[in-house]
Amino acid sequence: MAKILVVDDDADMRNLVYTALTRDGHQVDREENSTQLSPACCRQYDLLLLDVMMPGEDGFSLCRRIRREVDCPILFLTAKTEETALVQGFGLGADDYIKKPFSLAELRARVNAHLRREMRQPIHTLHRGGVCFDLQAKTASVKDQPLSFTKGEYAICEYLALHAGQVFTKELLYEAVFGFDAEGNASAIAEHIKNIRAKLKIRDLNPIETVWGVGYKWQKENLI
Repeated sequence: MAKILVVDDDADMRNLVYTALTRDGHQVDREENSTQLSPACCRQYDLLLLDVMMPGEDGFSLCRRIRREVDCPILFLTAKTEETALVQGFGLGADDYIKKPFSLAELRARVNAHLRREMRQPIHTLHRGGVCFDLQAKTASVKDQPLSFTKGEYAICEYLALHAGQVFTKELLYEAVFGFDAEGNASAIAEHIKNIRAKLKIRDLNPIETVWGVGYKWQKENLI
């Protein structure tokens, strides 16, 4: 059983979520106003469900305010489907979106999937395309020889490798790695990728593929 908080100004939506998730044995608390929620309060929960569109402090603002101190999964309940909204949410640290209207089956499946993921044993190393990532130390190596990545270069490589085979635009990659509020712009990604490729080329590796007109991906065929 997990402890879940749903924050939504719509009473019917709060009650719907409550009914669906309590059927799975979860303890569900309901809140209509996020302004009184502190990071310490949110840390009590195993998962947060936040409505995006709320009067006063919306779900994006709440996520921004608490994310550095709250590491449980945060899922947005939203009617917004535009890419810009998705970019903003993921840049703030969201783990997933559930688009309104949604079925109770989808809600329960998404929530339980994230809870199961949190219960797994943490993975400390990741091998992708000949590169070994130490996810705790935030370092990368090839055949036990360290790669001289900057902090930003490492973060880009780790994110792409963790999502191998998926294509990310420069904008999505920038927001995911550096955050929505980071200074700079997405054009810096191209320069970072250029530097990363130069360092990997020395080791005869080229796992990052450019998908012309779209963005970048870590080649799926390099999964090892």
